[in-house]
Amino acid sequence: MAEAAVGLGANLGDRLRNLRTGLFGIGLPVLAASSLYESAPVETDPSQPRYLNAVAILDAPPGLAPEDLLERLLRVETAHGRVRGPGKAARTLDLDLLLFGDLERHGEPLELPHPGIARRRFVLQPLLEVREGLRLPDGTFLRDRLAACLDQDVRRVEGRCWAWRIST
Repeated sequence: MAEAAVGLGANLGDRLRNLRTGLFGIGLPVLAASSLYESAPVETDPSQPRYLNAVAILDAPPGLAPEDLLERLLRVETAHGRVRGPGKAARTLDLDLLLFGDLERHGEPLELPHPGIARRRFVLQPLLEVREGLRLPDGTFLRDRLAACLDQDVRRVEGRCWAWRIST
């Protein structure tokens, strides 16, 4: 089985609920989930609402291709009201396939590792929380990339139990 790292984000609607139901809507065993982080919009309109972010490590069964997992992620986003438009619009749910084992893919419809992984603190910090010594397939330690992102507005807002805690 391969480990798949998925980035979760939302800045519209009930952000926590969207992340929780989105994560379990993927339908794969969750091996680990990071804490929740809140971040300012990055690489988009800074007037958008703040994002709630997390990273989950999923257990991908043999025979599941990363392209199939990407399709599954897109279906879950759509089921949560995600509307794709020009640019990086605000969203009810964003699910990014960050890593799929040590696989590398270059081109459409999928690029692995995700092209934004090494420059976004809202991805690096939670990813390193659940897999501390993680390296990219080319051998680059992700912790070495985090230092260049420390100026990005990201703060931890809740511990790692958010995904399993019952809502009230």
